[in-house]
Amino acid sequence: MKALLFNVDVPKFLIIQVLRPLSLKFCYRGPFSTVKLVDIPEPELPSPEWVKIRTRLCGFCGSDLNLILLKDSPTASPFTSFPCVPGHELCGEITETGRDVKNFHSGNLVVVAPMLNCTTRAIKPECRSCQEGRPANCENYAEGAFSPGMFTGICKDINGGFAKYVVAHQSQVYRVPANVSPESAALTEPLAVALQAVLDNQPDKREKVLVIGGGVIGSLLVKTIRALDIGCDITVAEPSPFQAEHARTSGADRVIGGRLIDAAVDITGGRDYKPMLGQKILMGGFDKVYDTVGHTPTLNTALRITVTGGTISVIGIGKDVKLDLTPLWLKLQTVKGCYAYGYNETPTGPKQAFQMALEMMEEGKIQVEDMLTHKFPLEDYRKMIKVNVNKTAGRAIKTAVSFEN
Repeated sequence: MKALLFNVDVPKFLIIQVLRPLSLKFCYRGPFSTVKLVDIPEPELPSPEWVKIRTRLCGFCGSDLNLILLKDSPTASPFTSFPCVPGHELCGEITETGRDVKNFHSGNLVVVAPMLNCTTRAIKPECRSCQEGRPANCENYAEGAFSPGMFTGICKDINGGFAKYVVAHQSQVYRVPANVSPESAALTEPLAVALQAVLDNQPDKREKVLVIGGGVIGSLLVKTIRALDIGCDITVAEPSPFQAEHARTSGADRVIGGRLIDAAVDITGGRDYKPMLGQKILMGGFDKVYDTVGHTPTLNTALRITVTGGTISVIGIGKDVKLDLTPLWLKLQTVKGCYAYGYNETPTGPKQAFQMALEMMEEGKIQVEDMLTHKFPLEDYRKMIKVNVNKTAGRAIKTAVSFEN
């Protein structure tokens, strides 16, 4: 079957660091390209507890783009293995089930929670994170039955959704409700990310919230807060007019394009003070901040405009971040890492964020289908990458590889 294969070694990594400033095209075209279209065998079921899925749609994530452009920090490299077939935001139909699979049958339309944790790796006893209901934060990503890989798509043994067929452990699989379209289902994974981030740092109706970045996750954060019926004041910081408009229609009270510290004074009533050198710092500010960018400028600004005792959720992440931690120390703030999703207490018992996201779509509490603006056949992967490099020019929100034709 055709698949998009990612591969890199140290020499290629170093060459790309030199060539990338000249043109990003060197990353996905030419002799030093990190990805190429190849033929690979269809995957076989690793054990009787797994299913095979025919991919219908697989979303192209910002993390996929960073992988291809080699912009990720090497710190996570012990928990990945190459060559690999990316793609972890997938929706498809089950075509084969192992003999020990329960509750799933051929023809079921499903989505896959992609984490490769203790259960999928056949590790017993489970690590502390898995036992505590956060299997996406497993401590055994480099152990057990497979090569290293935090999730499907960055493990050389378990190919991702940029291929016609994938396999998944039954614990990873969730059936798509009848009234949820494949296009909506393909956004279950990023919606679950946003939902978990909000649940882990939930605002109340009296608070002022800032979302830094109005892309897919930023807009889904806004949609999630509104779907949870939280009437807080939401500001989104997004310089792109196209992305800003979508954030506004998602439920933000306002979208600002720049001068974030000055805007924070007007919005929150905080008082700004000018140091001898450097940016202003606020007394007062936003109660909850969700940074979907996670770069040095956004994180430093977030610290300066978050209220005393406030919490900053770091959802996006850049490498080699340099922080002035004085506001953190001075204002008793909490900086909280946000990666993936887990189980959450609900009135009917613990539920995985993936299941909660599907139920919210099923009940009409949240609409996401409008976010899937572009679908590409696998053969057009270079066009898809180009669109994601400049989403504003392509008027793209979420793009996906499609195997529907």
